Parts: sequence; structure tokens; C-alpha cells
Amino acid sequence: MKFSSVLIAAALLAAGSSAFAAKSCDELKTEIAAKLDAKQVCGYTLDVVEADKVGDAKVVGSCEGGAKKITYAKK
Repeated sequence: MKFSSVLIAAALLAAGSSAFAAKSCDELKTEIAAKLDAKQVCGYTLDVVEADKVGDAKVVGSCEGGAKKITYAKK
């Protein structure tokens, strides 16, 4: 019984992460900016880039099913 509970929890967790990655880039970028602003972070940029073009940038989000990434940089 306990093993099936673990499997169900793992399946729900996997489904949740897939739903998160499917979010629109504009929506996710707005949410991330709001969280940074609430923490009084200033002097940053958030950019949406193709997943294979991230390079050394710091990734703070994934959108459009993982096809694009949102990167963070200090100005």
C-alpha cells in the first residue's frame, strides 16, 4: 500500500512540472519579475531565449513546453 502512494505522489509531481513548463513565456516572465520586485531586487533583466541558446546565462524559468528559457542577468 505504501509503495503505491509513493508512485501516485511521483506521478502527480511529474505532471505538475510538465504543466509548469507549458506556461506561456510572457505569463511566467511576469510572475518571476513580480517575485523579484517583491524581494526588492533591482537592476536586472529577464530575457526569453531558445533553450539551445542559453549559453552561460542563469536560467530562472522554462516555458512553452521547455522550448524556451527565461534568463536572469544583473544590469
